[in-house]
This record gives sequence, C-alpha cells and structure tokens, in this order.
Amino acid sequence: QVQFVESGGGLVQPGRSLRLSCVASGIRFSVQDMGWYRQPPGKQRERVAGITITDNVDYPDSVKGRFTVSRDNAKNTVYLQMTSLRPEDTAVYYCNLWPASNSWGQGTQVTVSS
Repeated sequence: QVQFVESGGGLVQPGRSLRLSCVASGIRFSVQDMGWYRQPPGKQRERVAGITITDNVDYPDSVKGRFTVSRDNAKNTVYLQMTSLRPEDTAVYYCNLWPASNSWGQGTQVTVSS
C-alpha cells in the first residue's frame, strides 16, 4: 500500500524560505517519477514540481525560479525547497507520484503571512 508522509510546513513571512520533505513507502521509489502538489484554500489541487527518475525537473511558471525539487532514492524521500515565498503560496502541500495516484497523504500546511 502506497503511503506518503509530508513534513516541514509552517508559518513564514513573505520572502522567507521553507524546505518540505516527503517519505514514500509501498512503492519502488527509485523507479517512480515524483511530484509535489498543493491545494490553496478554496481552490483545486495543482502540481508545483515534478522530478523524474533521471532527475529531470519541471515546474509551472508560478513557482519557476523559486521552488526546487530533489530526491534521495536511498531514503525514499523527495524534497521541495521553496524560496521567496509569497502569500499566494499558502496551501496544503502534498507529494505523490507524477502523474498522481489516488493515494494522498495528510499534507503539510504552508502559510505565508506577515
């Protein structure tokens, strides 16, 4: 059974940084493309980063240049380094396969506010 456990969220001021982590289990992590997704309050979930098994990465324009995704196959962990955070980055952040499976973790709340 696939499981994702996200951590690292919190309340930060605009312009600051956060690093999120996600540990995956129940999958052969090293052969899975992975993604980070977020769901802002009252909005649909959207993908904010993707990383392939060969470390190719992809971002939407809204976070390009500010977010960096990486992975550690030895730890079954995917990371999301977020810099220059904006209030509009406020959301619950999730990791999942890329494309996403139907199994979602609890997510980690990121709130950007002064």
